[in-house]
Amino acid sequence: MPTPIQTGLLAYGMSGRVFHAPFLHAHPGFTLAAVTERHQAQAHLHYPEVRSYPSVEALLADEAVELVVVNTPNNTHVEFARQALQAGKHVLLEKPVATTVAEIQELYHLSRRVNRDLLPYQNRRWDSDFQLVRQVVESGQLGQLIEAHFRFDRYKLALNKKAFKEEPIPGSGLLYDLGPHLLDQVISLFGPPQNTYKVQGSYRPGSRVDDYFTFHIQYPSGLQVTVTSSLLVADPGPAFVLHGTAGSFSKPRADVQEAQLLEGLSPLADAYGVEPENAVGRLTLAAPDGTLSPSILPAPRGHYMGLFEAVYRTIRHGQPYPIPEADIVTQMTLLEQKPTAAG
Repeated sequence: MPTPIQTGLLAYGMSGRVFHAPFLHAHPGFTLAAVTERHQAQAHLHYPEVRSYPSVEALLADEAVELVVVNTPNNTHVEFARQALQAGKHVLLEKPVATTVAEIQELYHLSRRVNRDLLPYQNRRWDSDFQLVRQVVESGQLGQLIEAHFRFDRYKLALNKKAFKEEPIPGSGLLYDLGPHLLDQVISLFGPPQNTYKVQGSYRPGSRVDDYFTFHIQYPSGLQVTVTSSLLVADPGPAFVLHGTAGSFSKPRADVQEAQLLEGLSPLADAYGVEPENAVGRLTLAAPDGTLSPSILPAPRGHYMGLFEAVYRTIRHGQPYPIPEADIVTQMTLLEQKPTAAG
């Protein structure tokens, strides 16, 4: 059996503690070997064998580390990914992977030159609700798809206490926070679009970054996709709505993984990733005579471990990573696109 991948986290804040360390610890193919902790060493309280470094440079100098997770503030992703690749490390790169198409193309070019893997961290492909959406789309039950609506809404009128998230710098704002999740889901299902129309707005008092965006995305088949996110939705509706020539489907956003991880639940626990029973999808199929047949569909378990398994198989066995470069370049093209209008 191949030796575990010695892995280093570039930060041990919320992202490192919640979305990465538990999986690197639980998956037998990884060893959580090192973390960067600039102020106070805490990782050893949960992972006694981990090595703590005071700087990114010190961690990158650790020759035992094979894989580096770049999970630092958005505007540092490209530079730290570049440094890690140049140090001979594979890179698991948090979203947003970059702020421009040119940046991500440069990183992919560098990864090929140094023969190391650049692996975008798009964990929400493994959300329970989105996995059910994928099942419905791939089943063909809805006939020819006419329109799809993907939303990710929250209500957060107050500005973020992390000041850097509210500064108008590259990678800040809602577009680069939740946009990569929503666009990746759309692209993974439907591929690159034919035309897009983009709107951004800023509505919270005192906000200097966008807190609303919407894309209208058109496909050659005639499919119309709307992607929307807002920080000022007090009563969210369905997160996913699909309409086709043979029926309709809707699903609330109900993936529980983030909440469970924040509570300290292990990804190996039986209850991990299981949605509430009332958070089902609703499928309504139409017969040729117009008769409607409604039904409910439970979602599969949320499974972020699937991403880490894919990382392991790519690095250790050379298998294709399920989030290809073409998808990421398409995503960055849409994120970088100039808005048609602004609020």
